[in-house]
Amino acid sequence: MWKILQPPAHKPPMTDPEAVDATYRRLRLRVFLGIFIGYAGFYIVRKNFSMAMPELAALGFDTGELSVVLSMNAVAYALSKFLMGSVSDRSNARVFLPLGLVLAALSMVFMIVPVTLLGPEHRHAAIVLMAVLNFLVGWFNGMGWPPCGRVMTHWFSQNERGTMMSIWNCAHNVGGALVGPMAVYGAIWFGSWFYAGNTQLYFLIGTYLFPAVVALFVALVAYLLIRDTPQACSLPPVEQWRDDYPKNYSARQEEVLTTREIFFKYVLNNRLLWFIAIANAFVYMVRYGCLDWAPTYLKEAQGYDIKQAGWAYFAYEFAAIPGTLFCGWLSDKVFHGRRAMPTILFMAVVAVFIFLYWQFSANYVVVTVSLIAIGFFIYGPVMLIGVQALDLAPKNAAGTAAGLTGFFGYFLGTAILANIVLGTVAEAAGWDWTFILLIAACGLSILFMAFTYRKEKELFGARK
Repeated sequence: MWKILQPPAHKPPMTDPEAVDATYRRLRLRVFLGIFIGYAGFYIVRKNFSMAMPELAALGFDTGELSVVLSMNAVAYALSKFLMGSVSDRSNARVFLPLGLVLAALSMVFMIVPVTLLGPEHRHAAIVLMAVLNFLVGWFNGMGWPPCGRVMTHWFSQNERGTMMSIWNCAHNVGGALVGPMAVYGAIWFGSWFYAGNTQLYFLIGTYLFPAVVALFVALVAYLLIRDTPQACSLPPVEQWRDDYPKNYSARQEEVLTTREIFFKYVLNNRLLWFIAIANAFVYMVRYGCLDWAPTYLKEAQGYDIKQAGWAYFAYEFAAIPGTLFCGWLSDKVFHGRRAMPTILFMAVVAVFIFLYWQFSANYVVVTVSLIAIGFFIYGPVMLIGVQALDLAPKNAAGTAAGLTGFFGYFLGTAILANIVLGTVAEAAGWDWTFILLIAACGLSILFMAFTYRKEKELFGARK
């Protein structure tokens, strides 16, 4: 491992209880802000290609080929979240997260090159270069979630983690919600600086360059705020500070594990983790099936302009913030820590609003309301599956455990099902069939989450 990524050594602990308490409270807020702002920054330079797709199609690029480029992001993210998750479990989160964000931002800037230097005249070469660059964007984005999970498990105990994770999970909605407005206003404000009267290329600045510059600034802020572990700051483990020890806690959880231990002892032999990973694939098919194709569907099938599509995209992401918080509260306070049932209920509601979005897509008001509702209800299950993964593994294997569910979500659910399958079906059979597949995915996610319901009752007790 690179020396720069090695976790900082544990420092001698403070002896003054008042100093420990004051330092803990100050640093917990600081590191939480760091991972919140830092993770939001990743979403500023992640799914931008979906906003660019309608404009690229207008330039002469084929929709089917663009869908393959789109899928490269999810393929890379899936692999990276799983493989780099194991590296993150053995790395300094303060360095690991900003490094990934800087590399993702730089890769995003170069997405301009295949359009301006090659263009549709050299379409195949341009598509290949786009695919490579979008793969890199996805790979470096995969360095975002694992260090945040590492920080969360070290700085927040299990009994408060569900609430804190629901708040932190809103970071990607904050970042994702900014992509639409940034694409619109970045092009308006700065497009003429680079392309003068060639308005067809203004979108390159709004979707790629402007967000990348902002992300570089965010990476600096994250580095200044994040700290790796309490022990590296002369503090005791969070369980000791809060006197909040879970049943499976041991001092071994504070040690850095080997790669073999992480994969074969704590992750790959966990049956419940596999169930939620498969369910996650269908949750992500719905999440990104709606999100990635919304701009293209609304423009091509319904005739909305990019500004209307951009604000619908914004509404989808922004609505997820209260929805995620509500879902986290519901799972903790009503279902007493059990995650399967709220996930099942939320996915059932999502299916209803996908149907309304499909049947009334000519009405912009209904479209916007439906996307708001889908955004509100879909991100709760996304968050809860992540919380389950963290709770099912030791602290220093949390990134890998979450990476397994993320791999299924992004590789199978997003890259294969949401990007390639839905894109191919839309082109070959029409948009109606994409909505049928999305509703079916809701049903399958409910089915696989139902397989975990009984096991959750055994783990947490059958509460009425």
